[in-house]
Amino acid sequence: MALMGRVGKRLRRIIQRPASVELTRYEALLPTIEKREPGLEELSDAELTEAANKLREAENFGDEQIAELCALGREAARRALGERAFDVQLLGVMGLLSGNVVQMATGEGKTLAGALAAAGYALQGKRVHVISVNDYLARRDAEWMRPVYELLGVSVGWVEPVLTAEQRRAAYAAEVCYGAVSEIGFDVLRDRLVTDVEKLAQPEPEVAIIDEADSVLVDEARVPLVMAGSVDAGVADEEVANIVRRLRVGLHYETDPDGRNAWLTSAGASVVEKALGGIELYEEEGSDRLAAVNVALHAHALLTRDVDYLVREGKVQLINASRGRVAELQRWPDGLQAAVEAKEQLPPSDHGEILDSITVQALIARYPQVAGMTGTAVAVAEQLREFYKLEVAAIPQNTPNVRKDEPHRIFASPGHKLRAIVEEIRTVHEDGQPILVGTQDVAESEELAEKLAKAGLPCVVLNARNDAEEAAIIAEAGKFDAITVSTQMAGRGTDIRLGGADGADRERVAELGGLHVIGTARYPSSRLDDQLRGRAGRQGDPGSSVFFASLNDELVLSNAPDVPEGIEADDKTGEVTDSAAHRQINHAQRVAEGVDLEIHRNTWRYTRLIEHQRAELLKHRDEVLRTEAARERLEEAEPDRYKELAEKLDEETLTRICRDIELYHLDQLWADHLAFLTDVRETIHLRALAKETPLDEFHRAAIPEFHKLRGEAEKRSAKTLVEAEIAEGSVDLAAAGIRRPTSTWTYLVQDNPFDSDAEQALKKVRGLLRKKRN
Repeated sequence: MALMGRVGKRLRRIIQRPASVELTRYEALLPTIEKREPGLEELSDAELTEAANKLREAENFGDEQIAELCALGREAARRALGERAFDVQLLGVMGLLSGNVVQMATGEGKTLAGALAAAGYALQGKRVHVISVNDYLARRDAEWMRPVYELLGVSVGWVEPVLTAEQRRAAYAAEVCYGAVSEIGFDVLRDRLVTDVEKLAQPEPEVAIIDEADSVLVDEARVPLVMAGSVDAGVADEEVANIVRRLRVGLHYETDPDGRNAWLTSAGASVVEKALGGIELYEEEGSDRLAAVNVALHAHALLTRDVDYLVREGKVQLINASRGRVAELQRWPDGLQAAVEAKEQLPPSDHGEILDSITVQALIARYPQVAGMTGTAVAVAEQLREFYKLEVAAIPQNTPNVRKDEPHRIFASPGHKLRAIVEEIRTVHEDGQPILVGTQDVAESEELAEKLAKAGLPCVVLNARNDAEEAAIIAEAGKFDAITVSTQMAGRGTDIRLGGADGADRERVAELGGLHVIGTARYPSSRLDDQLRGRAGRQGDPGSSVFFASLNDELVLSNAPDVPEGIEADDKTGEVTDSAAHRQINHAQRVAEGVDLEIHRNTWRYTRLIEHQRAELLKHRDEVLRTEAARERLEEAEPDRYKELAEKLDEETLTRICRDIELYHLDQLWADHLAFLTDVRETIHLRALAKETPLDEFHRAAIPEFHKLRGEAEKRSAKTLVEAEIAEGSVDLAAAGIRRPTSTWTYLVQDNPFDSDAEQALKKVRGLLRKKRN
């Protein structure tokens, strides 16, 4: 029987491929770990810490050391948290220490498993970053796991936007540092502008453990992190904004199905040209106004208030689509930011230029060792392998899942669907069963809350407007009689306990069937559906889920709008039971997943060259930052001027000045290079009309320009040294034009570098062609 059981396990794992990491080696260590428990329980806290520190002495971290770490970690968690790690959690720890992405179901204890693995890497002398999807989870997990780390003799910190530069350096100096992927990425970008080694925030990275790995490595992967610096006060084109505000879709402009592009029709172009005083938008003299019109049209047609952004405290605040939260201290590129501000009749923020950017792929590639954990890794195992060379280890559940997943319910229209959702909530709520409703955006969550209030069903709403209250809201979502409406629940990363935070009503809620999860629409990815469902049924708890959908949902309209004829709906309720409707929605979701994969793949292809160039430049910049290379080069290039300044300045001051000059020019030229690459990208699609490959053409333009950069920086540095004025023993670099930005900011950009090349080109010129024909 035992042999048959082992064979069955192997077969299940083979069937489950590509999550094919074999767990047998890890399972064999579990008895050894359990035998250590009685002895470790007798140790004092100090003795437990001493035992952990002995692992630092090991030359190799093999199975013996892994088993000892797991035993010590289990005892530390029991003392610090009152939680004895399950065997499956220890399997997760071992999978992480082997450099895999481990799939562990919601509620199975990923946070503790990640902490023990991080401690294991730290005890090997490696610096660890635990990367999360948001700042709240990073701080929560660091504070929550701190007592465990302390018992294991490992220091821990976290980074978040409010920290000062000094606090940031202290956090990164810890052996384990928690942080959101965006925050850690932005710190990488900020470090690329420092002119003093002492101001660097991050030491060289060694290990990354990624929480919610599919969200970070897949969903966030097509969102480059961008840093900009202020140049001057922003100017909004209010005239254009007022004109565009009056345009109507279908008559004056059109949009593509995926909502990424908008363009004027011939009628729209005529209206705009007349309103602007009779200019010719598509002639050379009208090109500047055309650019302003295009960006204003993007803001008007493609960005929606309370979906893509909020207006709060007199400012436009971006909403991170995959997390459902306000993206603090972030903004769109300047033209678009100003256009949205003009659309909302707000004063313009500062104008700036892009200083640098980094993709998630490039950020993760900085770490020699990478591991991750999530509840839904198997679905993206091929992508994790393709883009990150990571394998997935599917960890069995500690307790079987007994959640009841009801069949999807489909309706002819969103109106019918909304009424059915309200009725579902009313029916389930009658007995006091707690309900969690996952919505797609802020506007939908507030519309549903309004409908529920009118129906006498008060709810608590969690969206980007009040995400600071997330912990308190989620803590009570499993309470008797609770109705919670949340945007992007899939990205919240927080468990819901039956009976509320104190579990007082646990048994009562369990008897009613546990938490009931309702999805108001299918997500663009089946993983997100699964993550929402997974909020119910944690650790063997009872629970249930049901998704509602409409044949006119955005998912269907954008990805599979050609609904087969003959599908009929109930005259009264609007519900559709035809299996063809189910197939259509499943098809739309698969199309959306394919589109996202292609965007991810294209972004990756496009950025590989840029990242290679960035790595070369940074290697040179680091040499300038840490050595006297700049002074030596400038002494050789301008010996007379150098001699004049040496006679007036000490060597340390002169070294610093030469370093500042060359670093400035390197950074400015890199910003100029990025702007050049952006211009190339914006016109590269036109090459498709000539049957040229856009990616090859991009490389052909980008490579020679980059090769000029270093020599140009040295040439400009020598010129600055000659022209700089000396006053009172120092050089006035500001007078020589050496002025760094007075402030910087960061933002995220949805990126799709080579989206349907020929189609994209046609979209960009369609308005012009129609204009010419008329």
